[in-house]
Amino acid sequence: MQNNKTEIQKFPPIVKDFPHMIHGADYNPDQWLSMPEILKEDVRLMKLAHMNAVSIAIFAWKALEPEEGVYTFAWLDELMDRLAANGIGAVLATPSGARPAWMDAAHPEVLRVSANRVRNLHGQRHNHCYTAPYYREKVRQMNRMLAERYGKHPALKLWHISNEYGGDCHCPLCQEAFREFLRNKYQNDINALNDQWWTRFWSHEFSDFDEIESPSPHGENQIHGLHLDWMRFVTAQTKSFMENEIAPLRELTPDIPVTTNLMGTYEGLNYWEMAPIMDVISWDNYPQWHNDSVSDSQVACRIGFIHDINRSLKKKPFLLMESTPSQVNWQPVNKLKRPGMHALSSIQAVAHGADSVQYFQWRKGRGSSEKFHGAVVDHYGKEDTRVFREVAKLGADLEKLDEIVGTVTVSETAVIYDWENKWAIDHLQGLNQHRDYEPTCVSHYKPFWDMGISVDVNCMTEDFSPYKLVIAPMLYMTKAGVTEKLRSYVAEGGTLVLTYCTSYVNENDLCYLGGFPGELMDVAGVWAEEIDPLYPTDTNSITLYNADRVYFEKERYTCRDFCEIIHAKEGAEVLAVYDSDFYTGMPAVVRNRYGKGTCYYMAARTEPAYLRDFYRKLAAELNLQRLDYTEIPDGVSVQTRCGNGAQYDFIMNFNPDSAVVEGVSGTDVISGENLQGQCRLQAYEWRILRRS
Repeated sequence: MQNNKTEIQKFPPIVKDFPHMIHGADYNPDQWLSMPEILKEDVRLMKLAHMNAVSIAIFAWKALEPEEGVYTFAWLDELMDRLAANGIGAVLATPSGARPAWMDAAHPEVLRVSANRVRNLHGQRHNHCYTAPYYREKVRQMNRMLAERYGKHPALKLWHISNEYGGDCHCPLCQEAFREFLRNKYQNDINALNDQWWTRFWSHEFSDFDEIESPSPHGENQIHGLHLDWMRFVTAQTKSFMENEIAPLRELTPDIPVTTNLMGTYEGLNYWEMAPIMDVISWDNYPQWHNDSVSDSQVACRIGFIHDINRSLKKKPFLLMESTPSQVNWQPVNKLKRPGMHALSSIQAVAHGADSVQYFQWRKGRGSSEKFHGAVVDHYGKEDTRVFREVAKLGADLEKLDEIVGTVTVSETAVIYDWENKWAIDHLQGLNQHRDYEPTCVSHYKPFWDMGISVDVNCMTEDFSPYKLVIAPMLYMTKAGVTEKLRSYVAEGGTLVLTYCTSYVNENDLCYLGGFPGELMDVAGVWAEEIDPLYPTDTNSITLYNADRVYFEKERYTCRDFCEIIHAKEGAEVLAVYDSDFYTGMPAVVRNRYGKGTCYYMAARTEPAYLRDFYRKLAAELNLQRLDYTEIPDGVSVQTRCGNGAQYDFIMNFNPDSAVVEGVSGTDVISGENLQGQCRLQAYEWRILRRS
């Protein structure tokens, strides 16, 4: 690396006095209580698999409370004791993700109401109203009992709150809570709400907050401000429910960290809002490896992007809470992981900042919907399977990575990925059906992934000052204060990249007047007059002006989907122009000096080669931290963690063929081998090199 990282300190272990990589799985002993011989066998197999933790009781409410007020903790007592006696930690879950039938029969108000205003029947999971007072109290009571009973148990390492929060409820209780949310946001001023939602359209002004209902397929669903505020309310109500769950745990077990498993870029919740109430971030990772549409390296790049979101949520190590050691059961084709991919995809999480590798599930259930979902232990029930051997081998390797626990990733580049911006883009009416906000963000991330340059993935309200480069793809919505932060960032010397569809609307989806990109027009140095959405069969291209040919491999690059028609302001420099259509010769890429910094504006969605060359040039000009290796082969990813005077280079080959990386230097953490010069990786192979 080009900077000295000897001063970077590691974070303490996520679990106190446990300075090891967590290796574990979701374990459901409550499904096997009638077969005690299997429960005893599980411990033997866990030791063979080098497991040091299991997540338990995730959906165990019925096993804990078979009828209201009647509790059966004996099986869990025995399990906790057995785990502790065998040196296996417990990630103890709260069981709120699914309820027993007796509760729904006695208290139907806990069942969700769908957007069509029909109350659900008992079944599935996360079928509960986040607002219902009875369920909130019942959950709080159950969690207090768990904390009182197991808070000092030596097996307890971590609290796992519920499971994969998601979904919304449109019941009368939630409707009133939503109205209260709006009263608070708009300071009880219905006229302010009408102004921001632009309800004069179609004469849909509200006279009172009591007239407002959540979006419905057979009611109001065309007011974009209503849609955005409903999504914000759902996040706020979910967060409030989670805080209710956590309160007794924090009170009784303040030293036990709290987490819940997030779901990548799940669109239903804004994880930036939920992260502050979690002690550690964790997420569930289920890529579609070996599919027939994109390469494994393309899949790996997107997953790297999501890992970096999870690391960036708290800017510290996170947990890989769920992954499959073999296959899932819910994808269109549930293909097996090829030999080596299980370890590689697990190590990828560690490379991007995870201090754990955990699975769903430990043992396949005999029946119901997940009986064919991958697991460490198959229905065969023994250790002599390919999957078990791969899991055990990885577990043994993870035991050699204690020195990496708590190490950090240092990034000088940030890509903005913002949930609320995604909601606004997805719900807008216009442009075309290829808005693709997340894939667009990944396309701007990928050049850095290819170069081995670390990237943070942040929301639009983050502090930009630590970064040399900030990239904001399709920042359609700019919330209050964001334009001021971006302007200050550039004025103080930062480099900002903006694209088409920047700053069209405010946080309530109300268009800016005076032209686009709104209040960033002076920073960007452009006025965006129109945007031309292209059909999939349409073609256009851009030609470079005064390009540095050291970095750009050609003069002309194709563009697709969107061509924004912009005018360069006085003093701004045109870097590329359009080649065809009525806007031939008009600016397509502009650079503008603003204060001490620079803003680039890309008006077109270009082919990946342009982004690769453009960011390769910026990386060199900004002297971004990168590895000293020569060109990293396609499909090979190199990520770095560091701390306490050491640097760890994770070299990972996502190709089905071998690859060679030149210019390596360091000691292999697993084998102890000293590598100098060349590193040859077989298909799906990985190495971790330690450097001073």
